[in-house]
Parts: sequence; C-alpha cells; structure tokens
Amino acid sequence: MDLYKLLKYLAFGLGIIACVLAVMIMVGNEGVIDFIFYLTYVVLFIIIALVLIYVLKGLFAGNIKKTLISLGLFLGVIVISYVISSGTDLNLKPFNEKGLGITEGVSKNVGAGLYAFYILMAGAIVAMLVSSAKKMFNK
Repeated sequence: MDLYKLLKYLAFGLGIIACVLAVMIMVGNEGVIDFIFYLTYVVLFIIIALVLIYVLKGLFAGNIKKTLISLGLFLGVIVISYVISSGTDLNLKPFNEKGLGITEGVSKNVGAGLYAFYILMAGAIVAMLVSSAKKMFNK
C-alpha cells in the first residue's frame, strides 16, 4: 500500500471520528471536548511530521544551493525587520493599565513581524509583476 492510500484512509478515519464527536457534542455530551483537544494534538503532530519529512526529502532531492539561498534571504528579511522595529512607537500605558502586560520587547517583536510581512508582501507583488511582464513580452 502506498503512502497516498494510507493517508487517504487515515484522513477518512479521522473524519468519521470527528463527525461522531460533533454529534456527541450536539446532543449535549460536553465531556467529549477534552478528547477532541487530544485528537487535535495528534492530527497536528501527524501534519507537522509529514511536512518535515516531505520538506527534507525535497531538500535533498533538489538543488540544495537554491534552497539555502532562499532560506538565507528569508532570515535576512527577519533580521532587517527586527533591526528597523523600534518598540517605542506605541504608548504602552493604556495597555498596561488594563493588565495586558505589554512591554517594549513585545511591541518590538510585533513591529518586526509586521515589517517582515510588509517586506515579503511587497516582494511577492514585485515577483508577480515581473513574471507577468516577462510572459507578456515573450509572446
């Protein structure tokens, strides 16, 4: 039996279990919720393991130089985003009065994530435009 069929049967089985648990919750059995959380953790672990296996398989089967360059560029974007984020551009007093415990470090991390998103989004848009322009001019 190949991996595709095995995963198909596993997904089908998990779907049936999920349907049974959903019906049990609808009829009022709330004790099932803990089991659903454990089932969620199991499915998440299976998905993460499969993604790692296929990523590593593809990494060693393909061009490792291009993969490492892409990874380096991504890490470069993260470092640049963290450096340009200040963490002091937000008045933290109202948040801390509410007991949220937001510090300058948390604000800097959130700002870095936003900057990284903006940079990666701009890069994706530029890549799509360049790709479209190349297709237009090559026809």
